Formats: sequence, C-alpha cells, structure tokens
Amino acid sequence: MKKKFFLSNFKNIFPYVLLSDKNNEISVIISPSSLLFSITCLKKHINFRYNLLSCISGIDYLNTNYRFGIIYDLLSLNFNTRIRVKTYVNEVNYVDSIVSIFINANWWEREVWDLYGIYFYKHPDLRRILTDYGFEGYPMRKDFPLSGYVELRYDQTKKRIVLESVELAQEFRYFTFETPW
Repeated sequence: MKKKFFLSNFKNIFPYVLLSDKNNEISVIISPSSLLFSITCLKKHINFRYNLLSCISGIDYLNTNYRFGIIYDLLSLNFNTRIRVKTYVNEVNYVDSIVSIFINANWWEREVWDLYGIYFYKHPDLRRILTDYGFEGYPMRKDFPLSGYVELRYDQTKKRIVLESVELAQEFRYFTFETPW
C-alpha cells in the first residue's frame, strides 16, 4: 500500500490527536476515549488490516499532566506495515481494554497493570502476573523505592520465611562532587 494513500485514508477516518511519520515508522497519538474505535478500525478496515498486535508497553512520565503512556504496536501482514498507537492517561483515569479485539492483549494489559498500575476498564481478568499477589506498589513507576517496601528472608531461629517492612538506616541524601559526605 502506498504511504500517501494510507495517510489520506487514515486522516479521513480516525479521531487522532497527532500523526507522525518518522524514519519510515507511522505513529499516531489518540485520546483514551477513542482507543477502542481506533484499534477496531485498524484491525477490520479493508485499507489497513492491522491484524497482529505485537506489543503493548507502558511508560512512566513522572511529574507531567499525563503521567502514563500506553503504546500499542500493530502489524499488517497484508501490507507489511507497522503502526504505533499511543495514548496518555494520568493516575486516576483508565484505558479501555482491547482484549475483545485482540485476545493476546490479555497478558500484556495484565503486565502493564502489574508494573505501572494503569487500570484497563472491562478487562476479563485484571490481576497481578509478574509480582506476588500481596505485593505493594508498582515496581516500574519512577517513584517506586529501589529497595521496595517489604523484605522476604529466611529466619534461622523461626525456621520459616519472614516478611518484614524495609527500614532504611539513614535518610536520603543528595551527593555532590564538592562535598561527598
């Protein structure tokens, strides 16, 4: 499919916010409210046929209005083209689940939920997939402490595994090259 034809069809159909074509990669930014419509059209429209979801990724942009980015990578086997669909949300908003469109989105949405805490509305089984069920927080967020909140260790005296809160020995300090201590 000619790229010019693709872009003209895309601009006529989709409610996009920004469309870019850099380094032979097409990226489109859409609002979360039009995600289901856009992904459905990209999969089923005769001029696009992006019938393979290859990845869903999450990004944390700390200290911005829209803190989280969700990126969907789609592949059209018919036209041998890729498109990257991006949407942005904050901590309180949600993203519609696309499991009804692409069944393989199930595990990727669970992974993004588990690591970033981005809620996918109408997901059939949204629960932790990589961390323990009792895990507190979301480890891929930029404000998550490097040592975590709890520590799991084997206690020789009790002869069992013990779960304890992490206690830092000193307060956080900024180190400069002028005064190392």
